[in-house]
Parts: sequence; structure tokens; C-alpha cells
Amino acid sequence: MTAASPADLAPIVTRLRAAGCVFAEDEARLLATTAQSAADLAAMIDRRVSGHPLEHVLGWAEFSGLRIAVSDGVFVPRRRSEFLVRLAVAAARSAVQLAPRQHRPVIVDLCCGSGAIGVAVATAAGDADLHAADIEPGAVACARQNVASLRGHVYQGDLYDPLPALLCGHVDVLVANAPYVPTSEMGFMPPEARLHEPAIALDGGSDGVDVHRRVAASAPRWLAPDGTLLIETSARQAARTAAAMAASGLVPSISSDDDLDATVVIGTQKRPSRR
Repeated sequence: MTAASPADLAPIVTRLRAAGCVFAEDEARLLATTAQSAADLAAMIDRRVSGHPLEHVLGWAEFSGLRIAVSDGVFVPRRRSEFLVRLAVAAARSAVQLAPRQHRPVIVDLCCGSGAIGVAVATAAGDADLHAADIEPGAVACARQNVASLRGHVYQGDLYDPLPALLCGHVDVLVANAPYVPTSEMGFMPPEARLHEPAIALDGGSDGVDVHRRVAASAPRWLAPDGTLLIETSARQAARTAAAMAASGLVPSISSDDDLDATVVIGTQKRPSRR
């Protein structure tokens, strides 16, 4: 549909606001411009009012300046993850500079969901070899749609299991927005996430760091000599994530962005010592 006038949007805004949508005006405009017909718009409004995430209703999410396809039941990329993207892009550019000859950085996005993070990193880094993996079939189908224009590869399976063996020792940037909500706190998640996103994309185990430990434990095998692992986490869990990286032999550091309320733990692969 074409852009609607304020008068046309007014009843939509009223319904959305009554349903608790804080940014009702913006959402009304997005719904009206995305809908293909009046009937489509009415159905979209009904879904949003009933509590479905806006991104699932629209079929896309804006992330790092890109429009990322997001299907029903797929984890919605959060704005805080744009900090993870910025750090990963810097790591990819550093890998290119360190290479002795023209180098196409290898980027792997674990627990990729829609593939938003990997796509954003590869897009900003330029020519990159992008690989992504997720255990959820719906997420894999969605990610394949998003990485297609970058000629990327998406695999279904648990963490590293589905990745091709030829990547071992050659990954320049390994990003993971793995789940980090403690199991006991899942019930406190906003209904949009708790009811409409897969629990496996949110539940991080007893202390929220179970998946981080598994990612960190195997990372050295996959990383290039100067490769970097970046994991999004929370400020209160960052020390545990950093400890997991240190235990696997990586050199950890913690970065945060107060504006985005974002925390990322960075693990750098140690070069083998020369004797």
C-alpha cells in the first residue's frame, strides 16, 4: 500500500496504543506501508494487537541499516547486537590488513537465527566468505534467504557440527549471539520473546553461559592464527564468558556500549610460539 495520511493512521494508532505498543505511530506507518491490501493490513493489525512481534508481522527487521527477512518463530535481531557487528567488522578488517597477500576474510556466524549478524558483518567488511549455522530449521530457511545475495552458506545443526571441515584453522571472525538468559529467568522475558521466539534461542542454561562455554571450548580449532571469537552477553555474565574463553586458550577482553546496553566478550587466538 502507499503511504497513508495521519487521518488514515489514526484508528490504527489508537488500537496499537490500547494494546500497549509504545511506538504506536511508527508501527502504524510501517504496517500501512508494508501491507499489500486493506485486508492484509487488517490481518497484520490483528496479529500485532494480539502480541506478535512487529518484525514477525512485517516479515522483516531493520538491523545495521539493512532490511533482514524474519519469519514467524525466528529470533528477532536486537538493536544491541549492532555493537557486536561493529566489533566484528573491525576484526575482519584487521584480518585483511594482517594477511600477507590479498585476503578474503572468513566469517562464521553461530546460532545465526535469521543470519542478521553475519550478513551485517559481511556487508560492511566488503568481499567476505560468509558461513552461518543454526539448529532451528525455520531459522536456517530464513538465514538462507538473507545470505543469498552475498553468496553465503548456511548449515543446519548444533554449533560447529554442520560446518565443513575445510574451515578448521581458517576462520578469521567467529561471531555468536548465543542464548544467555538463565533458565530460571525465562519466565520474566517479555511475552513477545517468550511466546513467539524459540526457547532454544533464549535459554542459556543454569547461569546463562552454558552455550558460551561450548562455543569457546571448540573455537581454537576453527580460528585462524590471528582469528577472533566475539560473543554477545550481559554485563553480569561477561566475566564467566571471558573465563570460558581463557580456559580454551584464547586471550579474552570485554567491551561494552552503554547507549545500546550491549556487552561483548572478545577472544583472540594465540599464535603458536616459534622455537
